[in-house]
Amino acid sequence: MPPPVIAGVDGSAESLAAAEWAARESVRRGRSLRLVHVWSWHPRQDGEPATAAQRLMARRALRQAGERIGRACPQVRFEEEQVEGPATAALVRAAAQADVLVLGSRGLSGFTGFLVGSVALGVVARAVRPVVLVPSAGKGAGVYLRAEPEEGGGRDVVLGLDLADPCDEVIEFAFEAARDRGSRLRAVHAWPPPAPFALGPGEIGLIEEPWRAAEWRDFMTAVLQPWCDKYPGVEVVETLIEGRAASPLIRAARAASLLVVGRRITQGPALARTGPVAHAVIHHAGCPVAVVPHE
Repeated sequence: MPPPVIAGVDGSAESLAAAEWAARESVRRGRSLRLVHVWSWHPRQDGEPATAAQRLMARRALRQAGERIGRACPQVRFEEEQVEGPATAALVRAAAQADVLVLGSRGLSGFTGFLVGSVALGVVARAVRPVVLVPSAGKGAGVYLRAEPEEGGGRDVVLGLDLADPCDEVIEFAFEAARDRGSRLRAVHAWPPPAPFALGPGEIGLIEEPWRAAEWRDFMTAVLQPWCDKYPGVEVVETLIEGRAASPLIRAARAASLLVVGRRITQGPALARTGPVAHAVIHHAGCPVAVVPHE
């Protein structure tokens, strides 16, 4: 059986938005939907299991998420699951079983309920499958939620493309997201200004700036061409900017339905990290952010 779309829910506005987004995504992907609530986020020192109050809160959170899905996507059928924490470990385990894991996000303001900043960032840094962080309607979610899936192509899917390390998993996720939404794909690459003492003979940075930009654009087109051939129905817009990557991606996300960035998988929990670009867009982008792990 194909892996499901999984949404972590805790009853907060952010997690309810995540549940609705996940329901729509399950329809687009043709996957089943699973709602997961983790109880005993902060286990007591004496090891006491979840109390009746915790279980009541879990049932309430799952019921609220189900009601939200019923109003937004009445055709979607889903299953519910309660699992025991700690939160990061439980959600990382859930992600390993998922086609994509969807969590609620409040961006720079932090996270509510179990999704405190350290937990959400810990999940993103350790998950082996894509994780999507969805802001609540108060953060602009209403616009992109209304645009999907019925209105489709009104808002771009934005791909943060690292031409120094173009990764198939990240590019494919973005193309499939654009195809499933009937949206345009905007690929954004920010190329750093050359460091004169770090360049070798013949490197792009030695070329005058207009020619250097043309070299990057040709390289970008060559990287994307096989994917354009594979997904001929997806219109692609290429955007090249000199400078750091985070700022242009955050600007592009203002008019996007989804922002897709990559994260390199590192070995060992002590080395788990989101990377500077993913960290920045998670905190500042105004649309859902998909973080796709890759080797």
